[in-house]
Amino acid sequence: MAGDNMRFSNLNGITAREAMGLPAEVVCRTIQPPLSRFSELRFESPTSLALIAERSSEEFERRYAAGLLMGLVGDPRISLMDPMMIDVPGGFVQLGLDSGEVDEVVQTWGTFGVQRHWIVKECPRYETYLKPYRIAKYLVTNIEYLEFLEDSKSLELPTAWQFGVFPVMMSNHPVWTVTPEAADAYVNWLSARTGRNFRLPTESEWEHAACGHDEREYPWGDSYDPWRANTVEAGPLQTTPVGIYPNGVSYFGLMDMAGNVEEIVADRYAPYPAGALITDDLGTEGSYRIVRGGSFTRHGDLARCRRRHGWYSREIYAIGFRIAEDD
Repeated sequence: MAGDNMRFSNLNGITAREAMGLPAEVVCRTIQPPLSRFSELRFESPTSLALIAERSSEEFERRYAAGLLMGLVGDPRISLMDPMMIDVPGGFVQLGLDSGEVDEVVQTWGTFGVQRHWIVKECPRYETYLKPYRIAKYLVTNIEYLEFLEDSKSLELPTAWQFGVFPVMMSNHPVWTVTPEAADAYVNWLSARTGRNFRLPTESEWEHAACGHDEREYPWGDSYDPWRANTVEAGPLQTTPVGIYPNGVSYFGLMDMAGNVEEIVADRYAPYPAGALITDDLGTEGSYRIVRGGSFTRHGDLARCRRRHGWYSREIYAIGFRIAEDD
């Protein structure tokens, strides 16, 4: 264990494979199912496939296969101009981490390189008032982002699209990696197209939507379970169709808040009220936008609802976004 702590002591000073805990030899994760195993799904309607993809009683591989097929035939859950939004009531909410819990978090995740000052960034616990708002059930997908690029003539191509080519086979996967400026441009475009007031969620809105009134450690509860989110531990080491982890659904019914890709929010990093300013590797990039949630390239520590993260100039930072709207 001591060796692991030394190996992970500077996550941005080792290779992406090392940071992900992958061995030097080739990795063949067989979670991605051969569609031939689920050949009967070819005869299901897109609506039926959507039900299968989000049915918690289905085995993961079958949900995954249903999601992949929807990506090819059209995913009925994705409405370009009318995204599925979840209502979140307003009121006073408790956010952040109590300083007395920092050591426990560090002990839990220290073998994965988590450093104490990263967790101190989540402190102190504080109360704030949130107006009622709406937040998207799903992350913004590749097909939605393609519509934005084609209609707006934007050149903000995701670096994950190799050579700038649209990944047809992953149309209903979350778009990544996009800049905060591109995410801002997307919500402004969508607002102009629809006449609605779309925007990125604030950091406090995102955290409350993830952990809810019972203040969960993870969107689904207080214990980490790698089968509830697309993270390095059990995921296929690539993005997955949105919404195929129904057992990881958040308090308010949002999908993929703990994994798949990290999420850009509206706020730049600043200490919480009465908190300390924390300088770390992210600060070397200058003033940075906060991102929340885990990703397929990261371990479960980033799946914690309170974890504050940001963009860094490395391919392991798989970052996308979801949208919000004033109620």
